[in-house]
Amino acid sequence: MKTSPLSEGFGIEVTDIDLSAPLDDAAFGALRKAWFDSGVMVVRDQALTPDAQIAFARRFGDLAIHVMDQFLLPGHPEILVLSNRKRPDGTPEGFEDAGRYWHSDISYEERPALGSQLYAVEIPPEGGDTMFQDMVRAWETLPDDLKQRIEGRRALHSYTRNHKKNETQEGGRPAISAAQGARLTDVVHPIVRTVEDTGRKALYVNPGFTWAIEGMDEAEGRALLDALFAHSRDRAFRYVHKWRPGDLLCWDNRTVMHHATMYDPAYIRHMHRTTIRGPRPV
Repeated sequence: MKTSPLSEGFGIEVTDIDLSAPLDDAAFGALRKAWFDSGVMVVRDQALTPDAQIAFARRFGDLAIHVMDQFLLPGHPEILVLSNRKRPDGTPEGFEDAGRYWHSDISYEERPALGSQLYAVEIPPEGGDTMFQDMVRAWETLPDDLKQRIEGRRALHSYTRNHKKNETQEGGRPAISAAQGARLTDVVHPIVRTVEDTGRKALYVNPGFTWAIEGMDEAEGRALLDALFAHSRDRAFRYVHKWRPGDLLCWDNRTVMHHATMYDPAYIRHMHRTTIRGPRPV
């Protein structure tokens, strides 16, 4: 296994390892540490079956099943399909419009995602990049007055509240069914969380799912969140991933937020995502 930095700021690239083969505890431990120390990790040149991808992800913890269950891989509900492919009947094979806004995966649940692992099955020749923001550095560089204002405070997260706002201009984001909506409730998490593996602190709010601050007037809370969002989107904290076929891209949802970018829909972008459930943020 070889490693090298992905950028000057954060992220790591891993080569010369085959995740479809069993990893001994020492190799897995080194890979786990590399990931959580860097926030974003890409493992290059993989050839993963769904079973192999699930088995690798499960070593990190319990896997989450996404609420948009119409886009789960048949026979493998642990995998969310992100794709613009169409079935023979014209229905979408995957969730085409997923993640085209800044967010941290499933922060709207009581036990949000520890990490996500996205496998590139087929990618367009250009476009469809994924942008990441380092939320540890966002916290560390936050002005003192903002740090004081959010000390000890918690924020509300919701999947449904911003659902319409998160639609793209194409309007392709699918509606939430009544059964899916019944599984979704607002949750409250600390605005600054402590990462269990490293002890570092990270800003834990995101424009996609965070909509209010507990115990604060709505307008005042909105203004404070907007200030936090603006700071956390600073390009100085950013890494943009240019996909290659066979990439397994892993990100720590506790320490980064991400945003998928547009691509030419004449090309296919087909991905398999597994999501590792984490503890309640503290």
